[in-house]
Amino acid sequence: MIRFIRNLYLTNTFFIGLGVITGLFALGFAIPIMFPIAKAVLTLFVVLTLADIVLTFNPNFLVECERKLPKMFSLGDENRVELIIDSSFGIPLKLEVIDELPVQFQERNFSQKIKLKAMEKRKLVYMLRPVERGEYHFNNVNLYSSSPIGLIQRRHNKKLSQMVPVYPSIIQMKKFGLIAMSKAASFQGVKKLRRLGHSYEFEQIKNYVKGDDYRSVNWKATGRRNQIMVNQYEDQRAQQVYTVIDKSRNMHMPFDGMSLFDYAVNAGLAISNVSLLKHDKAGLITFSDKVGASIKADRSQNQLRKIINTLYNEKARNLESNFELLYRSTRNIIKGRSLVFLYTNFESSFALERVLPILRKINTFHLLVVILFDNTEIKDFSVEKATDLEGIYNQTLAQQYVSDKQQMVHKLRQHKIQTILTNPEDLTVNTINKYLELKSRGLI
Repeated sequence: MIRFIRNLYLTNTFFIGLGVITGLFALGFAIPIMFPIAKAVLTLFVVLTLADIVLTFNPNFLVECERKLPKMFSLGDENRVELIIDSSFGIPLKLEVIDELPVQFQERNFSQKIKLKAMEKRKLVYMLRPVERGEYHFNNVNLYSSSPIGLIQRRHNKKLSQMVPVYPSIIQMKKFGLIAMSKAASFQGVKKLRRLGHSYEFEQIKNYVKGDDYRSVNWKATGRRNQIMVNQYEDQRAQQVYTVIDKSRNMHMPFDGMSLFDYAVNAGLAISNVSLLKHDKAGLITFSDKVGASIKADRSQNQLRKIINTLYNEKARNLESNFELLYRSTRNIIKGRSLVFLYTNFESSFALERVLPILRKINTFHLLVVILFDNTEIKDFSVEKATDLEGIYNQTLAQQYVSDKQQMVHKLRQHKIQTILTNPEDLTVNTINKYLELKSRGLI
């Protein structure tokens, strides 16, 4: 009986009907003829309610549910969740589905309403976008079924507790990996650049085509064949590509729900995958006030999995980053000249000036690419039209901030440090573009 009461819910239709009956009884005091009508309507209402309870709580009929989740969610991407609902009722049902989502989504009103035919099996699909890494625990699924009468609802509580880990974006990693390796990359921003100079490994002699470097002409082969022949070279392989991620408080700033650190984690995983596909060696270093994870560059089969698992467990810290420590770590960990992608953020020119000598030292031993983030909200605000004195003041500050960011980029490039200034959402694309550009120019 207690279980029956717990699973019995009254619908809005029930309360509307009860209100109408109450109104009829109230009218019966003023219009006596309405009193027997009200009693008849009340009797009909009670009969319909009892009939609805018998139909909905028939022990031979149930609504079953199964939740299908992927093995892991991808950070910052839309991930598919499936609910397979199977009705054994011989009548059509109205169903309200409430899935108890993980607490990280902070979703308290998640519900979907569907209609099921008699004995129908339906797949309900919805998408979730996690913005934090870690374990996400799904709880029960509550199904509230009502018959065509619609006066009461029966709750079917399904114990479907499940855990799914949220890893750095595997979806982006695979997508950009396929695009970067394709002969004709068509995705926005990702482009394959034709290498103009010599590389290191001779591949073959081929016929000259427009655009080939004239310095590659093989004059002996040209004389023998009586047509211009050129030497073709392969890119040097097994070069070291390191992802260095600053996880200090400067990287806590959120954009579209995700922190800059998590954007860097996704981009770092994508560039590591692309570099491995390009036969280079991928490595990883994270730092703040102290060095976090460090993985030496390698091309082994489990290297990508090692990087994924390490990035999954990395947490941002609330302290300032120590670039002197980073310099010492790069000298100890990175052996040989390497391509180093440094994901960090400077909010003022003074902050950059403090660490610029260290960045120049790192750039002496390696090909350093410093990746800075554009504050899109301030940038958009700087071009809005000001309507009062306070608006003019705030807009001037915003324009000064945007100008300072550009000056930081100019300052770094003055010292021959490769620099990327990017919106957080375009980070992965711009990083891969820079890698392909440097490869095509033979700088690594």
